[in-house]
Amino acid sequence: LQKILILLHVTMCVVVGKTLMILFPNAMKRHILKQGEKSRMNKNPKFKYENWGPTFFSFKYLLFVLKVKWKRLEDEAYEGQPAPNTPVVTFNGEVRHLSDFMQDNRPLILNFGSCT
Repeated sequence: LQKILILLHVTMCVVVGKTLMILFPNAMKRHILKQGEKSRMNKNPKFKYENWGPTFFSFKYLLFVLKVKWKRLEDEAYEGQPAPNTPVVTFNGEVRHLSDFMQDNRPLILNFGSCT
């Protein structure tokens, strides 16, 4: 049921977005560029709107967003329940799963951080 609701929501957003891009291309370009400022992706001079902007609201875009949102359904964690066995990437680029790092009955501690 959740996948069907996500399908309907994403499809509706893509249809509305594509329609707005056709009817109001300049306004949509400004809106998409404004969204790009939040993620700072338009700070890269080699990453021009003309290369990626028109891909918004395409069929490939729809499939990609659906794939990501459906995958996130599998990664939901609930209090008191076992953690999802999500894939992680090691420093060597190897894809493993959280359970691969468990040792006997010892708790597994995940520490997230970033450096900029």
